[in-house]
Amino acid sequence: MASATRPREKWGPICFFPPAKKAKNQSVPFFLPLLLAVPLLLGLVAAPLAAQTLPLATTAVGDPALTPIYIEESTPGVEISGRASSEIQYRTESRRSDSAPLFQYLQLNLRHFDEEVEEKYAVYAYGRLGTDLRNEDDWADSRLYYAYYQQEDLFDKIDFRLGRQFIAVTAGASLLDGLTLDFRPGGALSPFTFSLFGGGDVAFYTSYSAKDTLMGGEVRGRFNDDTLVAGLSYVQRREDSDKATELIGADFDYGFRQLLNLYGEIQYDYLGDRVSYGLIGSNYHRSDRWGLRTEYLYSLPVFSATSIYSVFAVSKYREAMAELNYYHGQGRRSFIRYSREIYEDYRDADVFEAGLEQVRINRFSGHLSGVWRYAGDSGQDMKGVRARVAWLFTPHVQGGIGTELDVLERRLDEFEDDTLSSRFWADLTARLTSDLDLQARLERAQSSGYWGYHNRATLRLNLNF
Repeated sequence: MASATRPREKWGPICFFPPAKKAKNQSVPFFLPLLLAVPLLLGLVAAPLAAQTLPLATTAVGDPALTPIYIEESTPGVEISGRASSEIQYRTESRRSDSAPLFQYLQLNLRHFDEEVEEKYAVYAYGRLGTDLRNEDDWADSRLYYAYYQQEDLFDKIDFRLGRQFIAVTAGASLLDGLTLDFRPGGALSPFTFSLFGGGDVAFYTSYSAKDTLMGGEVRGRFNDDTLVAGLSYVQRREDSDKATELIGADFDYGFRQLLNLYGEIQYDYLGDRVSYGLIGSNYHRSDRWGLRTEYLYSLPVFSATSIYSVFAVSKYREAMAELNYYHGQGRRSFIRYSREIYEDYRDADVFEAGLEQVRINRFSGHLSGVWRYAGDSGQDMKGVRARVAWLFTPHVQGGIGTELDVLERRLDEFEDDTLSSRFWADLTARLTSDLDLQARLERAQSSGYWGYHNRATLRLNLNF
């Protein structure tokens, strides 16, 4: 099935959430939300008064968005860097046997610089070896996510990538074994870029076939001093040499006087002769203190023409959303969001969410929000909470706990339909040396419906080089 949503990797989720039955009689201690809410509210108040600011270099065990980026001056020759991660999990699930997946990940970056310290070429690779120690999980397999050779500014006009790579344009997304060419007629300052790509279409959940191919291209331009960026794209997929999907996409992003951004995307299913995806949005940010974002989304699933599902009727999903953000300073933000979920086969739903967020500046970080979902008399109303509390105990150790209690979360892909209504977790990150860190996480997710529950323990050791 080809996604009619935002570009995504084929093994990832589609993040649109049709309604599910409300969870009933959850076995959740009544005091758990209080344990989360009390320190969170105290932390939001006390954050500016927390211990004196820690040096940035010692706070790298915080939120990923705040992990410092150390820029080293490159020198002529070959530069090698990367990350190796060893991970073991233990999972218990209501619908499956217990499993113990074991993974070894490796990310490798190789870059060659000339005497002027300009990059001549680069090689990037990322993959994993995997197995299940209990021989129960078929998805604990080995995968090559990407491995490609890249050269930029060939004749000052051409960039190309050769190998396994991820392609993402408005017309679609896929993992490709092949070649991508980017051509700028006027060199680096050219307002237009023409891209072509083609090769084998990779799917981790099916056997690899040389007859499964993908080809396409994109034209992208910058106009009016880069205030307007627009693109037109095309993607065609073939399965066993037969045409499976043919999608056309267009997108734009327009900025008006640093006050307003207007953006939009549309995807057209040529074989089905219908619009399969559309998004139009605005982001008003006149002040540094507050901003208003609005979006309207339309989504219709696209199945391969070679699949039996292509003859079945499909239901579209629409959503209107408005979000108001206020930035208090000192890393604090409050927000209120309203969404109208519009379905064909279910009652429409109104979803309200309001909350506070504290980005870690010193030791504390976290967020707390209430979520109210109303769907008339359909029995799918929910009143829930999202919360997370994290604390930097030492310059090298951070721990946190969190919950999503009675909050609808649904993951859909071609093989799974997992609906959750509550999730609880605790995590710990310890930086052992400047290049070595250890991560641990315990998680429980549950629903009263068919999905049931899962418990998961994860231990991961990361080495940066």
